[in-house]
Amino acid sequence: MRWDIFCQIVDNYGDAGVCWRLARSLSSIHGQEVRIFCDDLPTLNLLASGVDRSIKDKIDLQPWEASYANARHSIDMPDVVIEAFGCELPERYLAGLFIAPIKPLIINLEYLSAEPWVIEFHGKASPQSHGIPKYFFFPGFQDEVGGLLLDPIPAEGHLVTNKIPNDLKETWLKLRPDAKRISVFCYPGAPLKKWLEDLGKLGENIDVLLAHGHAEQLNLYGEQPISLPKNLQLLSMPFVSQDDYDWLLSQCDFNIVRGEDSFVRAQLAGKPFIWHIYPQEDRVHEMKLAAFLDLYLEDASQELRLATIAAMTWAMPSKWFNSLGAWNTHAKYWHTRLLEKQADGGLPARLIRFVA
Repeated sequence: MRWDIFCQIVDNYGDAGVCWRLARSLSSIHGQEVRIFCDDLPTLNLLASGVDRSIKDKIDLQPWEASYANARHSIDMPDVVIEAFGCELPERYLAGLFIAPIKPLIINLEYLSAEPWVIEFHGKASPQSHGIPKYFFFPGFQDEVGGLLLDPIPAEGHLVTNKIPNDLKETWLKLRPDAKRISVFCYPGAPLKKWLEDLGKLGENIDVLLAHGHAEQLNLYGEQPISLPKNLQLLSMPFVSQDDYDWLLSQCDFNIVRGEDSFVRAQLAGKPFIWHIYPQEDRVHEMKLAAFLDLYLEDASQELRLATIAAMTWAMPSKWFNSLGAWNTHAKYWHTRLLEKQADGGLPARLIRFVA
């Protein structure tokens, strides 16, 4: 089938990351024909950089405006149109769908959620005045919803020197062999300075890998620069592709991630992590985080539950860091459980079955 995916980038990387990962899964694993119309192609291309040409060349990456002209030609008519995260289709593109002899199916691909209510709304019709069938599709962790994006599943095993991505080699040479590794990719509102200062007081050798631009974004070296002991080393990373970032997560002992795509990848890395969920003014994000933790910690001990919840809500590391060993074991268990529950192929496979 032919799939058109519409992607408007709201939060820098997350929206584009999900759309790119879905497109590559549909095309490379399931043999579908995929186009992406994106309002920020440079960001999308950065995320997709470094991927094997045989994968990237299967996907037609187009600027948002290109959809206006393509929709006029019946030869370009899709079988399925995906509105990623509820972005509205361009009116001129939609007008082209009206005259199509066979109307496509429109899928409103919603945000990932572990909340119980999504089960009731997943797959439900969203009647439109224009008459083209449209449905809600919720990615999620439960069996009854849309599943997760797994491609590519990270390989297990220890760090192999010759597999270090080129863009990370310079940073990797600065790592200390006796130090724990923590990667940091969070929103500006995180209390990161205070968090790092507390982490430094634990006395362990720790290398902290900061995502591109974080030192400046979080003002770590501003008018009141952060003062850290020598056991804590901060390293600013260059911008890396999606695949290289996946690799990075698998090589760290602890990860701080944000958004949606890196949230799932942190779980697939099988390591303890903090999900810095996007903060919303109405505090809905707190309910989303609580719903995920209910699933994530369902089989955890009470001690680990309390430690993980404290970490996820930005309690200082001194309050929970000594639980990292038990958390690491639990993270590997959760990783195995995720793969078992997504053995049907996860989100792309469930999408294809739904459309069929």
